[in-house]
Formats: sequence, C-alpha cells, structure tokens
Amino acid sequence: MSQKRKMSLRELDFNNTGSWPREYKIGFCVLVGLLIFGLLWWVVIRDKRSELEGLERQEAEKRAQFEEKQGRAANLEPLKQQLAQMEQQLQQMLRQLPSRTEMPDLIVDISQTALATGIQTDLFQPGPETPQEFYAEKPIALRMRGSYHQFGAFVSGVASLPRVVIMTMHDISLRPRDGASIGPGGALELAGTVKTYRYLDEEETAEQEQANAGGGR
Repeated sequence: MSQKRKMSLRELDFNNTGSWPREYKIGFCVLVGLLIFGLLWWVVIRDKRSELEGLERQEAEKRAQFEEKQGRAANLEPLKQQLAQMEQQLQQMLRQLPSRTEMPDLIVDISQTALATGIQTDLFQPGPETPQEFYAEKPIALRMRGSYHQFGAFVSGVASLPRVVIMTMHDISLRPRDGASIGPGGALELAGTVKTYRYLDEEETAEQEQANAGGGR
C-alpha cells in the first residue's frame, strides 16, 4: 500500500488554493481570520476603546461634581436660616444705637459729661454725618484738658448713658501739659477726632440702597 507524499509549503500554489490539502486550507482560513480581526481591532475597536475610557473619566468627574453640588444643596437651608438669624441679631444691635432724632441730644450729653467730670473743653465741634450701609457716623473734633482720673471718669460716664454709645478714636494724641507727667495727678491734653454712630431708619436705609445702586451702574 502506497503512502501519499506530504506537500511542503513551497509547493503550495496560491493561484489554486482549491488544490491545497485540507489542513492547509484550515490553517490559511484561521490565519486570514486572525488578520481581519487584528485589522478591525486596530481600526475600529482601538478608537472606540479610547473613546470609552474618555467617557468613563467624564462620568467620574460629573458624578463627583453632582455629589459636591448635592452636598451644598443639603446644607443650603441651614445656612439660610443661620443667615436670617445673623441679620436679625444685627438689626437688634443696630436698634440699640441712637436714632436720628436722638443724635443731637446725645452730642449734648457727651459734652455735658465732659463738663461734669471737670474736664476743660477747648474744642468740641461735631462734623457732618457720613452715611454707611446700615448706620451713619458723625465725627467730633476734640481738644480737652484734664487729669488722668478725669478722663477716666469721662469715658465711664459716656458708657453709662441711656443709649449705647460707640466712640472710636482717630488721630488722637494724649500728652502732658506744662511738663507734667502722665499719671494720676498730672495735667493732660487730649486732641484729635472721635466718631460716634447711629442707626439709619427705614427711609434712610432705602435712600442709601438707591444711592449705592445708582453708584454701581
């Protein structure tokens, strides 16, 4: 019985693949299939995979942004309530300041307090008011002479006035007179400007808001 000779790769005729042995046909089909699959992956799937990775990154970023905004939204209502309470407290504090009608009497009370403590007032000159957003400030130019204890009594007397009095000092100088030393018995001279404050009523607040809105245009 004769045995068929096995055909080598060199003897294969690529112009007549139908004459190839069965195992070569199967191997060739597998090789062509792998080649086509590789080309598809390189041309189509590779680009789609990069696009998918980009979409996954965008999803992760948007999810993080959503969680952050969701957390802010959850805290928004308590913050609104806290802000409303702070505004209410601010209004209560402002109402403790003198009003527009009380301001002239307050200026007189401050001057009289200085006289009552024995301070000699050489200058007590109120200036024009400067309105702010919720309040108005009024400068007072001062030049006074007295002792350490007299100035202490003056500050204490102003603090005990019926209305809350806020006084801030600007360009204030306190120096001895006639070579005296700064101490309990020495003569001192106080000079400079202090500012006191009052709250704006509803009409003044509305006018101030209109002025601020007009200035911001």
